[in-house]
Amino acid sequence: MRFSAKTEYACIAILELAAQYGSGEPARVRDIADAHGIPSRFLVQILLQLKAAGLVSSTRGAAGGYQLIRPPADVSLADVMSVIEDFSEPPDWQSENGSPITRALRGAWREVAEVQRESLDGITLADLLDRAERASAEGASQPMYYI
Repeated sequence: MRFSAKTEYACIAILELAAQYGSGEPARVRDIADAHGIPSRFLVQILLQLKAAGLVSSTRGAAGGYQLIRPPADVSLADVMSVIEDFSEPPDWQSENGSPITRALRGAWREVAEVQRESLDGITLADLLDRAERASAEGASQPMYYI
């Protein structure tokens, strides 16, 4: 499964917003961009797409930034990714008609796309934040070796 850098950046950005959900403080674009090595101008464009999709809101001004609108448990990875990637249709085909082999292959691709969509629907931002927290705790508990 391959996704564009834009999709990855959108997921990173919205996870940062999810981590700050309920704090009342908007996340600044520059802070997210610097923390993850994302070009600020590109990140702004992504956040505007997420805003247009109704996932985030923005606040202008010196203390401005972006906030997640819904609780992290109510936003799936598919919700975020579908703003950037088009999951509604399987890959374009050269011809709608075709041999039985071609039709069988198209049917298989549709099944894969459906399973992919169901998997992404089942993973919420809250789930991913829990995974990140566990990974952070595991990393902190590993011994450090010095040479």
